[in-house]
Amino acid sequence: MHLDDTIVAIATPPGRGGIGVVRVAGADALSITAPILRLKQSLEPGRAIFGELIDPDSDERIDEVVVTYFAKPHSYTTDDIIEISSHGSPIVLRHVVELAIARGARLAEPGEFTMRAFLNGRIDLTQAEAVNDLIASQTLFQAKTAAQQLQGALSNRLKPVKEDLVGLIATLEAGVDFAEDDVSVLPAEKILQRTDVILEPLQRLADSFAYGKIVHEGLTLAIVGPPNVGKSSLFNRLVARDRAIVTATPGTTRDLVTETVALDGIPLRVIDTAGIRAAHDEDEAESIGIRKSHEALAEADLVLAVFEATHHPDGNGLPDWFSRQQPEISQTLAARKLILVENKVDLLSQRHSEASASVETPRVFTSAVTGEGIETLREKILESVRGNVSGEHESGFLTNLRQHTAVREAISALQKAETAVKEKVPHEMLLLDLYAALRALDAITGETTTDDILNSIFSSFCIGK
Repeated sequence: MHLDDTIVAIATPPGRGGIGVVRVAGADALSITAPILRLKQSLEPGRAIFGELIDPDSDERIDEVVVTYFAKPHSYTTDDIIEISSHGSPIVLRHVVELAIARGARLAEPGEFTMRAFLNGRIDLTQAEAVNDLIASQTLFQAKTAAQQLQGALSNRLKPVKEDLVGLIATLEAGVDFAEDDVSVLPAEKILQRTDVILEPLQRLADSFAYGKIVHEGLTLAIVGPPNVGKSSLFNRLVARDRAIVTATPGTTRDLVTETVALDGIPLRVIDTAGIRAAHDEDEAESIGIRKSHEALAEADLVLAVFEATHHPDGNGLPDWFSRQQPEISQTLAARKLILVENKVDLLSQRHSEASASVETPRVFTSAVTGEGIETLREKILESVRGNVSGEHESGFLTNLRQHTAVREAISALQKAETAVKEKVPHEMLLLDLYAALRALDAITGETTTDDILNSIFSSFCIGK
């Protein structure tokens, strides 16, 4: 990939629309676009100018356009950029691209505009990844989180940690380089104190990945239980519409019914499953549905185990129906992250005590018919999702595996450094571990990143961004 040529791409999604945008970036952006534009006035940086798109050979008008000029270095890529906004006909947009290519531009690779912004120093790698996250956002909360990352929330959180690490390295390097000049070297206790100061925020940052991954990718929630306990009615309550068929006949749900909703800004993929029971041999459809229920139970991030409030709990806090009819499911559920839901409480004159549920497994009383307990259930789902890091997004957190792996590598290197200090290893060897930690942190922001990693990141971007 060459950074000194001029690139072009359609910056708006495929298909027809009111407006479409073609972006041209590079040193020759002005000279390439000038012959295909007839403008009412000269281009000025940062101003949108009305004009016409013309055929340079016949001088015929093709479309009315609005042209915006971003002069280097005050542009997205720090190059000269021309953005041509025309009517959103795919034919017109494609023709603009063809005209630009015919005059020396090159079709941009996926993510090349953002990669140029990164390589030219306008943004760091965490901000570049945030651009893609912002484009892919499914909820407003995801968009706000990506915007915070784009503003440098994660980079700002890492900055003081890196400063402390660089300061420690500089001190030890001075002691090694000028040992003959009696420059004091830090005693072991001081070194361990300073590494602990670095490790503590890194560990908190690593712990934020559990929540950041859910914010970034969403969560899968499976609703499981015996037939006719109100799973589909509960599903409809959670997705706020009649998505699943509800009848009084047991076994109505034969296949998985899925719907994605936003729960406090977190994408939640809710799965309504077939009632788990011993299927009739002659009913192949029901057997397949029950098998899919088992698969959904195994793959879900969180499980709602639904049963009628009339069932008594067993030793695990699960309804005794499971232990009597499906003991293997009872064992599976006991090992999963789940919420117990006692449904149909509207039919009870007296309900069981919540004390029967274990501390780790919350129990919620609901009525899918009246709506009782539904808001409490949503709150319990959010508590399970957020865990102990509900405020981490305010100061930046890890949202992808690459970032998390780098932080874990830095933590591992620092722990090795602490072991080396305790074993009285020479500072020259200790510095190797500290430099390894610094390289891992630099990889997060992109100060030291291989071409393979960059290609992997930016290949996931859409063309035109």
